[in-house]
Amino acid sequence: MDAEMKKMLEGKAEDIRVDIIDMLCESGSGHPGGSLSMADIFSYLYFSGSLNIDPENPRMEDRDRVVLSKGHACPVLYATLAEKGFFEKSHLKTLRKFGSILQGHPDMKKVPGVEMSTGSLGQGLSAAVGMAMGLRLDKKDAHVFAILGDGECDEGQIWEAAMAAAHYELGNLIGILDRNGLQIDGFTKDVMNTEPMIDKWLSFGWHVIEIDAHNFDEIESAISQAKEVKNAPVMIVANSVKGKGVSFMENECGWHGKAPSLEEAEKAKSEIAG
Repeated sequence: MDAEMKKMLEGKAEDIRVDIIDMLCESGSGHPGGSLSMADIFSYLYFSGSLNIDPENPRMEDRDRVVLSKGHACPVLYATLAEKGFFEKSHLKTLRKFGSILQGHPDMKKVPGVEMSTGSLGQGLSAAVGMAMGLRLDKKDAHVFAILGDGECDEGQIWEAAMAAAHYELGNLIGILDRNGLQIDGFTKDVMNTEPMIDKWLSFGWHVIEIDAHNFDEIESAISQAKEVKNAPVMIVANSVKGKGVSFMENECGWHGKAPSLEEAEKAKSEIAG
């Protein structure tokens, strides 16, 4: 990746993180930790040219799809879609407010660019499998990206979907696992140990690529490799830092679902802009 592209993506990720903090501070509730951890991934997907999407025509038939299975992390999706031009950024100030299109979990009927209403953990991957099968049946050259949480992998439905995706050789399905090691009640290894995570996906018949979720060169390489796999689904295991970019939120499960105060928000934004 050239220096100019990397600088642009870093700037977009910074803008996304600042918007996440502002949104949550304004709403007084929401999920900062797992939103901040995915900002670099979302920056790359939406601003590198990797996705075939069009904010002016969000339902075009040949578009790539992004399904945020861990729907509680919708602030990162909302901030990204607004930055990309799917809707006016003024909506971000209405997060979780009565009558807003931006509720605490994404609604595909209200928000341009949202491909699936998610929030019940474990269901998004199943929806992504169905989308990938449908696109293949329709002979569409498009990919479906499913963004999962590592705590979400406690859900049995994840593994049913994983088994189906491999059985049907869905080479147009790319999963991205936000492996930050924390969930609402603590460390994933203590709540429900799903390790060895990589071996599990391999054993279910997926092609697996492990990366640093905050390294744009590794993100680019992984996405490029994933698109070349034609006869199996791909899982990109993205090792991330929950609360990335804000020192007092990083690796703290208490910031899984707590909004910052005004003072905390100002401190967080100053660190992000660093």
